[in-house]
Amino acid sequence: MELPFIQKKMVLLGDSSVGKSSLVFKFVKDQFFENQEPTIGASFLTKTIRFSTHEVKLQIWDTAGQERYESLAPMYYRGASGAFIVYDISSPPTFQKAKFWIKELLANGESGVIIFLVANKSDLEHKVDSVMASKFCEENGLFYIETSAKTGNNVVPVFEEMAKQFEYTSQSKENEEKVIDLDNNSGEVSGNSGKKCC
Repeated sequence: MELPFIQKKMVLLGDSSVGKSSLVFKFVKDQFFENQEPTIGASFLTKTIRFSTHEVKLQIWDTAGQERYESLAPMYYRGASGAFIVYDISSPPTFQKAKFWIKELLANGESGVIIFLVANKSDLEHKVDSVMASKFCEENGLFYIETSAKTGNNVVPVFEEMAKQFEYTSQSKENEEKVIDLDNNSGEVSGNSGKKCC
């Protein structure tokens, strides 16, 4: 039996070399390249996630992190229902850049855009405090999760959780409390109306 089908656009934003492309390739193709070539402008991939009641086709826009491409970003996040703002957990400057992208997206992105702050490279030494990052999310109504494109930690679950959030919004369930345990407590995403963070 054919399931109901929704299609949603999502975008990845963040500094150069934080692992945006690696996250996408790990999710879509289950591949990881140690020396991933920098994205030029943006790249586009799709993947359909099947749930018991419906399917969600994610249109994933992976943007370049180099400063010279920043002016192009609005072209890619326009119309996006969701966004991963990615930083490198071993690099504090990339966390500051993530804050810039969050501010940019909230000011100029779609109303009600679902934002995940994604702390990538969790297999490396943590130089950005997880408690501080989580508190930042709490204060700004964002989801927070730590991932590793290299090990695969939380990569599939974070994309699946984004797809689930599209289900909630498409069915007007924003006020329904939701708590999701990812990968045997290796990461947790939780939230309720107006506060979507762990």
